[in-house]
Amino acid sequence: MSTISADTAQVLDAAAKWLEAGRKVAIATVIETWGSSPRPVGSQMAVDETGAMAGSVSSGCVEGAVVHEAQRAMRDGEPRMLSFGVSDERAWEVGLACGGKITVYVEPVT
Repeated sequence: MSTISADTAQVLDAAAKWLEAGRKVAIATVIETWGSSPRPVGSQMAVDETGAMAGSVSSGCVEGAVVHEAQRAMRDGEPRMLSFGVSDERAWEVGLACGGKITVYVEPVT
């Protein structure tokens, strides 16, 4: 039997509460990393239609971009595959202090 982490439990709990309140929700999941990454594969973030967040998939501007795409996914009902990556020279500037690349899957919850 597998157990879920406290972080995942927090994300799913927030998503469930938002859904019960009648709000639209999307879940973002880190599905791939290359090089150094602020969050490991499997990290999740729930986003509601107002932009409220629970959990984390990265940091800096990546999270803002994920929220934006999650809101779009909630509107059109379509999942998204997002890729973020920067050179080491630009890593701090855009919020991926570690450099590397991450792929995030965003799916609206119905």
